[in-house]
Amino acid sequence: MSQRRPLQASAGLAHVRYEIRGKLARRALDMERLGYDVVSLNIGNPYAFGFRTPETMRLAMIENLRMSEGYVHQKGIFPAREAVVMQQQERGVKGVTAEEVFIGNGVSELIDLTLRALLNPGDEVLVPSPDYPLWTAAVNLNAGRAVHYPCRAERRFIPDPREIESLITPRTRALVLVNPNNPTGAVYPRNVLEAIARLAEQHRLVVLSDEIYDQILYDDAEFVPMATLVQGTLCCTMSGLSKVYRACGYRVGWAVFSGDTENSSDYLHGLELLSSLRLCSNVPGQWAVQTALGGHQSIRELTGPGGRLYESRQAILEAVARSKYLRLARPMGALYAFVEVRGDVLPEFDDQAFALDLLENKHVLVAPGVSFNVPYRNCFRITNLPEPQVLGTVFSRIEELLDAHASGAPTLSLVRGAGKP
Repeated sequence: MSQRRPLQASAGLAHVRYEIRGKLARRALDMERLGYDVVSLNIGNPYAFGFRTPETMRLAMIENLRMSEGYVHQKGIFPAREAVVMQQQERGVKGVTAEEVFIGNGVSELIDLTLRALLNPGDEVLVPSPDYPLWTAAVNLNAGRAVHYPCRAERRFIPDPREIESLITPRTRALVLVNPNNPTGAVYPRNVLEAIARLAEQHRLVVLSDEIYDQILYDDAEFVPMATLVQGTLCCTMSGLSKVYRACGYRVGWAVFSGDTENSSDYLHGLELLSSLRLCSNVPGQWAVQTALGGHQSIRELTGPGGRLYESRQAILEAVARSKYLRLARPMGALYAFVEVRGDVLPEFDDQAFALDLLENKHVLVAPGVSFNVPYRNCFRITNLPEPQVLGTVFSRIEELLDAHASGAPTLSLVRGAGKP
């Protein structure tokens, strides 16, 4: 009998990472099964922290369940697509009809489909660093090459259009923006977006604008839709129900194409072909789109002073201000803080080792900064979804662990061996 060989994963996965749900998250699950209470701050999942989808959206879905039992058009149901068109028109985006709207199983699926329809082997896509890692993974999975443009902490994580332009080559096909940004919470100012729009038009780059956090804004932050600025090239705006409407599990996102659609028909036909191959996206959740976009925007009650998201963000800002070790570029949008550990105080800090120690010793799960395709190792990302008092406790535990690191004291995980309870 021949010896059985181990079944290997595809070589195409060699450069694909998604550490937000990787080894640390699996270890946290193992610890919970052993009875530990773990505060999981690695994922922006509103439901896990007590947020509910607005009741009107749930009712819209329930009332239309009988019309959700068959396949629908590959681009999505018309009422949902028309609601997206209306939102875009209200924001000043011109020339969009329901034909330019694609509904998908969340923005995640649409990221993959839009890149698959666009890229040939070796094509380059400009992706922010730090990034939402699905963008880099999807470029790699679709035979492209992710070229990261820096968004530096000293610039409040806002990109420099000149640095972006210096990375453009004849192989560059597209430019990715994530605004408001995950993981940093940066909200890009109009003048920066205008400069990026002009260079994309000059080099005929497809603009892929991930705007899933478009209404999650704090203080005086202004969200500028990229589609209002891009005219001379194709612009794809992506958003959905997951974050603003706290409906991650509905798996409903949309991609809207504007700008130079006239010269992009072959690409859009290719995208429709891919959409047809998966028949259609989840139907019940699509019935909530019209109600969501046309109804009361409850997110504003959460992001203003006194609102839970605002106050939790404030708790993070105050905790970092008190810390001997941490600093933070003030997040102006989204659901996260990208916290920096000061190199002048802890020069040997390593984000992955710290994240493991924090999980094993303090039962707090964070995402190490290296997960977001950055070249440095002194950051971690947390979400501001928990209650303020929970975040206060979390940062007390973080400070205790950093005190131990600073004193050179061995941590429990180093004494016991990493990964052992």
